[in-house]
Amino acid sequence: MSKLVLLGAALLGAFGACGQDAKLNTSKIDEITGLKGKLNEQEGVYKVTAPRTDVKISVDKWEMPPFMGLTSWAAFKSGMKEGAMVMGDLVLFQDEVNPVMSAALDNGLEVTALHNHFFFDEPKVYFMHIGGEGTTEALAKGVHVAFARVKEIRAQNPVPTNSFGKTPLAAKSAISPEPLQNVLGTKGETKDGMFKAVFGRKTKMPCGCDVGKDMGINTWAAFAGTDDNAVVDGDFVVLASELQPALKSLRKSGIDIVAIHSHMTEEEPRMIFFHYWGRGAAADLAGAVKTALALTKQDGQ
Repeated sequence: MSKLVLLGAALLGAFGACGQDAKLNTSKIDEITGLKGKLNEQEGVYKVTAPRTDVKISVDKWEMPPFMGLTSWAAFKSGMKEGAMVMGDLVLFQDEVNPVMSAALDNGLEVTALHNHFFFDEPKVYFMHIGGEGTTEALAKGVHVAFARVKEIRAQNPVPTNSFGKTPLAAKSAISPEPLQNVLGTKGETKDGMFKAVFGRKTKMPCGCDVGKDMGINTWAAFAGTDDNAVVDGDFVVLASELQPALKSLRKSGIDIVAIHSHMTEEEPRMIFFHYWGRGAAADLAGAVKTALALTKQDGQ
């Protein structure tokens, strides 16, 4: 047998040892998360769950049991590059999403999707997917902090809130466009006292067609209200490698993330879209968008 074949076999054995053959410290996961998990020996996965029994949820006026899809979970598996990996899905109410997202991002986890599963749900329920690689202890701590943040919020307000709780916006918008254009570094559109800036990107669809700004491959920010009391809402389009930095940047600036998802299939490079909402002085909001925008590439560059 050649030395090259022997070396390849040795490397495969080494990767196997640090991957599927490595054992998770499941008792440590239980201890740190405060949850009792269940092991799937065939898949090598240890999963902790937390049914949302603290708030009654109805869908189409039917009280829905947690068994039907209202259970938060985090699944751990031995990693190949790191000691472990985690994937999960957190069942959250509107007033929980962004505090929990910040808790996850600040404690070593990634946030990979945010969306709804139902129509006519009361209160509205969102699902936030998390992931990460690292030591078992670090990942379990991230999961614990995210789950604990939910408990803190519900302890303070047992009934989910139904607004951001900010000062009401003026009935008629009067946004000054020039300062925002200076901050964002681009011209924008104005209408009825509002202002909107759009930043294009490019990708290629399976048909071979290039698609860009006017086909919906864009980041945009729209401002309404007044200069001192404004709202910004919009959409970011990012590469997978840009998602976590952009999310962290906007959350640190106090901007709320309201959805993370795809808009297309089989595009190259793959694009991820997330929607956001922020309140404050218009120039500060523009600065928050600009800071996050600087972490992404524009015009396909």
